[in-house]
Formats: sequence, C-alpha cells, structure tokens
Amino acid sequence: MADKPSVLFVCVHNAGRSQMAAAWLAHLAGDRVEVRSAGSAPGAAVNPAAVAAMAEVGIDISAETPKILTADAVRESDVCVTMGCGDTCPVFPGRRYLDWTLDDPAGRGIEAVRPIRDEIRTLVENLIAEIAPRD
Repeated sequence: MADKPSVLFVCVHNAGRSQMAAAWLAHLAGDRVEVRSAGSAPGAAVNPAAVAAMAEVGIDISAETPKILTADAVRESDVCVTMGCGDTCPVFPGRRYLDWTLDDPAGRGIEAVRPIRDEIRTLVENLIAEIAPRD
C-alpha cells in the first residue's frame, strides 16, 4: 500500500451500505485513508433512511450521489470491500478483496437501518486498525 491506503466500497446501487461505509471511513480515519464508493447499477439517489441514520450520528451524506463502478476505481484502490450483495469487482494483482455480509437497507425504515449502520461502523473501525492505525 502507498503511504495513504485507499479503500473502495461496492454494493449494487451504491445507495445505502457502501455510502454509509465510505462516510464512516472518512469520518473515523480522516485524511489517513482515501475513500471511494461505487455500484454496478447505481441508484438514482442515496437511501433516505441511510441519510437519516447517519445524520443521527452527526455524519451528513445527503449530498452524496450513487456512482458507477469502474475498473479504474478498483485498480486505484488498495482494498475493495463488497457489501454482501453478490457484486463482482474486476480483480487486479496486489489488491485486497473483502466481502462484508450485511443486510440490505433498501426499502427499510430507519429502525432497521440503525443496526446496519452500527455494524458497518464496527467493521470500518477494524479495517482502520489494520490499514491505517494511529502512530
């Protein structure tokens, strides 16, 4: 990995899990990690329940937009995390691939999204400890 590791979070619509994971990583790691998220079939907008759940913990993702997954995004990332949604990433040598099995927040209310948000935070904290620990 480079001096500053980069992480790409991928889920189909890039509207819920991957957006929350990217926001947690940016929030918790700050400028120690480069953060990307994308989807193979991006939705029209970020899931409103995900936006509301993240707002509850002081993280604003309301301005985010779903982005298309590209081979370049994978190539430029040290770690690619799929979000348990069956997505396939192009595989490049030297990259680390993880799959986090998480419930899909699509079509669910905030009560169902909160535990997903909290589980993602724990996974992100563990990832930060591995790739960008504080000195």
